[in-house]
Amino acid sequence: MKSSPVPHLDRKDCNVDIRPGDLNDPRVIALLHEHLASLAPTAPKESRHALDLSGLRGPDIRFWCAWDGEALAGFGALKRLEATHAEVKSMRTAASHLRRGVAARLLAHMIDTTARDGITRLSLETGSMAFFAPAHQLYASFGFVPCPPFGDYRADPNSVFLTRTVDRP
Repeated sequence: MKSSPVPHLDRKDCNVDIRPGDLNDPRVIALLHEHLASLAPTAPKESRHALDLSGLRGPDIRFWCAWDGEALAGFGALKRLEATHAEVKSMRTAASHLRRGVAARLLAHMIDTTARDGITRLSLETGSMAFFAPAHQLYASFGFVPCPPFGDYRADPNSVFLTRTVDRP
């Protein structure tokens, strides 16, 4: 990967291999359950939009895992909304790999992928609570800015909506 203007992408301690995720792998399923359980206390059910296992298996979803050797370091997904618009979904870093640049590597990979796929707009929904402050910082460092609700989302005080343009390679 080229040197990035985003400082955390140049970290030497994040040497992960990002490849398509296997939604039948018990390690992936366990991290997904941990992800969903950690979100449960943050907002009412109707305000939580993370995809579960069946949602990640949807035909409009692309899913990747970050691996540190045999250890699952994290995962992330993209949902195609329109021909030129996609949404970041279900980003999670394993507790063993927090603050090591895994989420930044996954997000950079997804942005590169969308650019190659002709996506020109990438958006996301995340929680508005303090629990999500690290995610807000990560997304801002990648140029995401606040936007109105998109797709099927509606205005919700428990949600923050962000978007950015994607340059073609």
